[in-house]
Amino acid sequence: MDRKRIVSDINLREDRLPPGQRWISAPIVYDIVDHIPDWDMESYRFKVWGEVENPLELTYTQILSMPSVELLADFHCVTRWSVKDVLWEGVQTRYILELVKPKTHANFVLLHCLEGYTTNLPLSYLWEEDSLLAFKMQGKPIPKEHGYPLRLVVPKLYAWKSAKYVWGMELLREDVPGFWEQRGYNMRGDPWREERYW
Repeated sequence: MDRKRIVSDINLREDRLPPGQRWISAPIVYDIVDHIPDWDMESYRFKVWGEVENPLELTYTQILSMPSVELLADFHCVTRWSVKDVLWEGVQTRYILELVKPKTHANFVLLHCLEGYTTNLPLSYLWEEDSLLAFKMQGKPIPKEHGYPLRLVVPKLYAWKSAKYVWGMELLREDVPGFWEQRGYNMRGDPWREERYW
């Protein structure tokens, strides 16, 4: 089945390469732990909770059966490298938000990941057309080191916001710092404003 393909509008910007960045050929892998285990996908559940009308819990198979899109988007790391035209496939986060129906005072989201990582961002980014929960990368199932089983992809922000190994989205009234934000990284992380650190 042919998937709708979206090209992120960041790829069309006149200043496509954000300030302080350089192009490289492929993403570099970073993790907060030394070893990523093989996840138990029988027990894996993706959950959305917090300031929502309809909390959600899904198996990986259920996620794969949802409507999906392909996304072509540049990828910008806070450590000053960028990769052109990374192809992702997954479920648009706004589709998930439509299912859970955020309450009117839900302003932020905290992402929870299987290895213990968290990151925060304004909920508005998840309503963008080019924000995905990705399960494929470059046309193949997403490699473990790049985020299997699910990776949040938010091209308009630095890549530390595109959390790997995602199992949960917690919708919040107030902004709560995640792993790197507690260690001095910017609470938002817009590459074109060089929102790298505090």
